[in-house]
Amino acid sequence: MSERRQHRFIVPFMALAAGATVANLFYNQPLLVEMSRSFGRPVGLVAAITQFGYSLGVLLLVPLGDRVELRRLIVILSLLTSGLLVAVGISHTPSFLFAASFALGAATIIPQLLVPFAAAVTEPRDRGRAVGTVAGGLLMGVLFSRVISGAMGERFGWRAVFFGAAVFMFALTAILRFVLPRQEPTTSLPYGALMRSLWELVVEEPVLRLHAILGVLTFASFNAFWTTLAPHLEAIPGHYGPQVAGLYGLLGVVGASAAPLVGRYSDKAGGAGFAGDGRSAKARSIGGGPNNASRAVNAVAIGVLLSSFAVLALGSESLWGLALAAILLDFGAQANHVSNQTRIVALREGARSRLNTIYMSVYVAGGASGSFMGTVLLRRFGYAGVVLCGTATGVGALALLFAATARGRRVVETAVAGAEKVR
Repeated sequence: MSERRQHRFIVPFMALAAGATVANLFYNQPLLVEMSRSFGRPVGLVAAITQFGYSLGVLLLVPLGDRVELRRLIVILSLLTSGLLVAVGISHTPSFLFAASFALGAATIIPQLLVPFAAAVTEPRDRGRAVGTVAGGLLMGVLFSRVISGAMGERFGWRAVFFGAAVFMFALTAILRFVLPRQEPTTSLPYGALMRSLWELVVEEPVLRLHAILGVLTFASFNAFWTTLAPHLEAIPGHYGPQVAGLYGLLGVVGASAAPLVGRYSDKAGGAGFAGDGRSAKARSIGGGPNNASRAVNAVAIGVLLSSFAVLALGSESLWGLALAAILLDFGAQANHVSNQTRIVALREGARSRLNTIYMSVYVAGGASGSFMGTVLLRRFGYAGVVLCGTATGVGALALLFAATARGRRVVETAVAGAEKVR
């Protein structure tokens, strides 16, 4: 098999592996009511705790993707994830459940190693498509995890979901070992220096800062909805169980279709073409062309996301209203995320894992914060609090994007005026 054909096969496989792995973070969402009954007290915060663990794992472990052989790191983490899924399944106290879930989140970072891996084995002209394919597979995993856990949890109990996932992850470990190619380190920096370089990247790359904050705000909106969906469905007339909550994940398949579309658009617009073009970070962040095109994608995506909360404001107790909101929310959140990630991993060739670390650690922290805020606001103000939370974070993201675009235009206009004076 030629190297080119092998890479065509590997990227779709990476998408499948990313989806299968990220599912471990979301199995608990349709099961929160059942888990609370099992422990005799509310454990709804376990969803946020799992994601906070994921955020910490991304921050502390994903940078190693630039420092150590990537396939080996992925296989080790896959084995560790298998064991932690068993630990969640055998939990008999809320404190043990929270601790095991936090550790599971921290270990389940394989998808964020696969994104820069896909970028590394792909030609620059196809990089956006590769990132979009892996991101699409990741979202499919998020969505189908809810369907699977909802159906299995209702029939066999919530513990069976985690035991089954552990067996599946163990089998996936063997496949990853033999299918993924070796990917040698791109830096020899010691771990301490590697971590310090994260801050240097934050300071030096305004594109990274902007898109990281956009990701934080939109993923907070996304998780505020999905974390509270199961308790909301159980509370409205009809008192729908975890299977119905899980089935809503199927609607997000429409949203998953945004990933490859946005990736292809980014390639055509040249969104991945900034790396190695000799321009300064500031010039890349304010320049025209690809930058304006990618920000247009962000603006449309955030607008679609906000429309989902408008639908919820009008019909949050309607199954059809919830369905339409889920489709709009997933499409908007995914399009925004792929646009962000495509631009970020292209900023520096030798620092893809670290760039993805910064983006994803704050992105997931934003999602965890959305889960926390949604859970708290649902208890205190009902579903209106959830709608307000999602709307506020979405409006904040759109305002930030418009402010950054306006600032970029002013800087470009000043530069052009200065050049004309020199002439």
